[in-house]
Amino acid sequence: MLELHGIAKRLGAFSLADVNLRLQPDEYFVLLGPSGVGKTVLLEVTAGLVRPDSGRILWQGKDITDVPPERRGFAVVYQDYALFPHLSVAENIAYGLKARGESRPAAAKKARALARKIGIAHLLGRRPENLSGGEQQRVALARALVTEPHALLLDEPLCSVDANARARLRKELKRIHRRTATTFFHVTHDTDEALHLGDRVGVMLGGTIRQVGSPEELFRKPSDPEVAQFLGMRNILPVTFVRPGVCQAYGVEIHAVCADESASFIWIRPEEILLSEQPFDSSARNQLRCTVDGWEHSGILLAVRLTSGALRLTALITHKSFEALGVQAGSVLHCTFKSSAVHCF
Repeated sequence: MLELHGIAKRLGAFSLADVNLRLQPDEYFVLLGPSGVGKTVLLEVTAGLVRPDSGRILWQGKDITDVPPERRGFAVVYQDYALFPHLSVAENIAYGLKARGESRPAAAKKARALARKIGIAHLLGRRPENLSGGEQQRVALARALVTEPHALLLDEPLCSVDANARARLRKELKRIHRRTATTFFHVTHDTDEALHLGDRVGVMLGGTIRQVGSPEELFRKPSDPEVAQFLGMRNILPVTFVRPGVCQAYGVEIHAVCADESASFIWIRPEEILLSEQPFDSSARNQLRCTVDGWEHSGILLAVRLTSGALRLTALITHKSFEALGVQAGSVLHCTFKSSAVHCF
């Protein structure tokens, strides 16, 4: 188990503040956050490449804060892969083994075995300049994994490849993780990448970790409005408390199971807003008459923008529902959602 306790680091105007994190054995953990919040610095602190101003790093219960990076047993893969251009793929993979004193035949044998395991044996004789971005990434992973590290630390490993290759390489990373049973600590600014890869995901904002949970937990119950906004969630509204179970947003009363005096914001899941031409026959407490302001594609769904007075909402519906409702700008529709679909902050 890898544990970070109270990690702090100041670099000029930037700082990490009281970062606490625990990675479970063999899990794929993704740290998600915008550029400049300290993800890479935290990764380098974990690797021992940057010393924290305060805090402790533990591996399997042992304090390794003062242990030099070469003795921690961690491997780092950076976004540019940093392959040696003058060496073949086989020599790149075996480099770390030879650097720690293994014989050339033993290192070559281990490199070939790992290359077969992760599907790049056919590349062993090539040079990095003759590889695609995806192939270079797999070679960089193999070079890191061949030393059998306790944990693999990945710094934005997919940012240098195009969108088509990125989807394919996400699957490769997941497959390699399953086959090697190594702890992966992956940092990225890409929300889709985090949600596809992470067993758990941590959201880092402002130099600290704001929430950790499964991808489903993050999207079903974000910890605060800033996390929700960073994750791209819609329908985050400031509210005032009216009475238990009821709040007000832009002059409209909204029923919410969670509403109490502590609520300052609410979030309404857009996929749980039902649209109809006539008032919907439902036990749902929230039924509003809305005007269509516009729409846009959102994956395989359509995001319909709605207004009710000063209140603005977005509902996600299928193309079939869109056509059945005859949605047009200025159309009047009824929007219905349950009080349990509202999350309070």
